Amino acid sequence: MEKNDNYKTIAQPSEEILYKDRKSKFFAQVFPIASENDVKPIIEELRKRHHTANHVCYAWQLGELDRYYRANDDGEPNNSAGMPIYGQIQSFDVTNILVTVTRIFGGTKLGVGGLIQAYRTAAQLALENSTIVERVIESQFKLKFGYPDMDKVMRTIKQKSLNIVSQNMELDCELVISVRLREVEEIQQLVEEMQGVNISKKG
Repeated sequence: MEKNDNYKTIAQPSEEILYKDRKSKFFAQVFPIASENDVKPIIEELRKRHHTANHVCYAWQLGELDRYYRANDDGEPNNSAGMPIYGQIQSFDVTNILVTVTRIFGGTKLGVGGLIQAYRTAAQLALENSTIVERVIESQFKLKFGYPDMDKVMRTIKQKSLNIVSQNMELDCELVISVRLREVEEIQQLVEEMQGVNISKKG
């Protein structure tokens, strides 16, 4: 069975879209994030940009194989904003992203059902409006070997279309290569069978 070693994310922030419901305005946007620490500055920036907004609700998901998420209603009724936004992240099957929906109240209450619908729709439109890319999960390995073994190592790297991340050719040769998750076991075995070549996982 092949391991699933790709995931979907976005490469750059989407443009902000506007969804209106009974005079309430919902501004939605999608941002790529690398860690939880990226979230707060984005939310603060949105509060400044929409200084009349009543709520900046959001959900994010991080992780490639093991995923974790947070959803925030920012003062809206419980689970009426963050979770509907998160539901869209799940339905688009994207990760390492933050979806925000900023609401400017228009004077008419929407009720919990109306809010769920509005936040869900705004998040969906923002995701439809973003460029989703597919990425491959890779592991990095360090190879150490002497100059005499250079040819066979390079030949294998070429045959297997591996990426060389960095190289250091001083007394010995040191290469850092990246390997697709599903090919890790095969490549490790291949290199371990080579005389004089040492392989270790990086990071």
